[in-house]
Amino acid sequence: MSKSNNKRADVDVDVDTASIKTPATSASITPSISKTENDGKSSKNEPVVNEKEKKKQAFITRTIWTFVMIGAFFVILASGHLPIIVMVLLFQFLTFKEIIALTSEPARDKKIPYNRSLNWYFLIATWYYLDFPSFVDFFQEEIFSNKFLTLLILNHKIISYSLYIAGFIFFVWTLKKGYYKFQFAQLCVTHMTLLLVVFQAHLIIGNILNGIFWFFLPSALVIVNDIFAYVCGITFGRTQLIEISPKKTVEGFVGAWICTGIAAVIGSLILSKSDYLICPAQNLSTHLYNYPSCEPNPVFIPQVYQLPQNIIDLFGGNIELITFKPVYFHAAILATFASLIAPFGGFFASGLKRAFGIKDFGDTIPGHGGITDRFDCQFLMGSFTYLYYQTFISNHNMNLGKVLQMAIINLSAPQLIQLIKSILRYLNREGVIDDDKLHSIVELLAN
Repeated sequence: MSKSNNKRADVDVDVDTASIKTPATSASITPSISKTENDGKSSKNEPVVNEKEKKKQAFITRTIWTFVMIGAFFVILASGHLPIIVMVLLFQFLTFKEIIALTSEPARDKKIPYNRSLNWYFLIATWYYLDFPSFVDFFQEEIFSNKFLTLLILNHKIISYSLYIAGFIFFVWTLKKGYYKFQFAQLCVTHMTLLLVVFQAHLIIGNILNGIFWFFLPSALVIVNDIFAYVCGITFGRTQLIEISPKKTVEGFVGAWICTGIAAVIGSLILSKSDYLICPAQNLSTHLYNYPSCEPNPVFIPQVYQLPQNIIDLFGGNIELITFKPVYFHAAILATFASLIAPFGGFFASGLKRAFGIKDFGDTIPGHGGITDRFDCQFLMGSFTYLYYQTFISNHNMNLGKVLQMAIINLSAPQLIQLIKSILRYLNREGVIDDDKLHSIVELLAN
């Protein structure tokens, strides 16, 4: 009995001990398992959370800087022709810098010390050739009262050519064995950028001088088209438009064209009412609250048009004439270019980025990339607007600055004196100056 009892007691003890340890053991294991599982989940979720936070932060940054750019743009727009021109020159400079930086290789640049300097030299020479004459009309007294500045304008073309030839010779002089391909590639990129960016930016400056309307409306149409291409694309886009930009769709492309055309007519209707916007630049001190009036270009004046007979019959003969401003038609043409052609400036930039394996041209604008990323379509749009204006809209009126410049450049000193005498006699016949003043001025010129 005692033995059996002892055995039973041993068993009972063993069982009790096991029953006591098991819960403790299971309790100690369970938290560790759950902790391991939670750690695994957190490690998997952490990158997702970080990615979402990054996208959220990028969206916030992009939105803030979008409003900053819009606000700054309208402030500059209201500040007058000169600040707008300075803005375009700044964008031109930064775009040139971003594109040139794509092909720069610091290691090679160090071994060819004048490589970058030559790029900037060609930019300055191009500025002088393209933009210097544009400001002569507005600084006549300052330029023609200074012998050096007068020399620069009188011999502008030969000086420009000499500057280019000097840069060309210097490039050949600096060719270094083992770097020929790199140096010639740099030269080609520089000239491509001068043509596609600097020259077209020069034409945009011409648009500003023709009237802020011809700068603001085309720029706005490009932005509107970009917005509606995105909206229409995500709404009913199905067919890919072009391989270089996979997210662009045919439906978005066409939908944006229609929406941009409507926006162009509405925009021209509103903007054409402002003399500040439609008047050509008469001086560079104008701004929104101080600007001279002008005789508007005929495209801003309502015209009466006879409808075709089939259209008249369609309306039952009730409408034969319509009245509208020709600028509406021209705005529709600009909208068509902004929708169908200007986007290829963006496609070109996309191809360039893919060729060099980069996402953005720079980080000048937080959340938006570089200047080139935002204005790749604007240069193409600006050049078309300038050529379209000169071909179909401009009155080709001569202004005082152009007449004075032509006279000084093309006439000798005796011929200029004879011209002045002829003008004085004309003013005398018109009763602007009397005979005594005429004779005294003529005698003064004779002496």
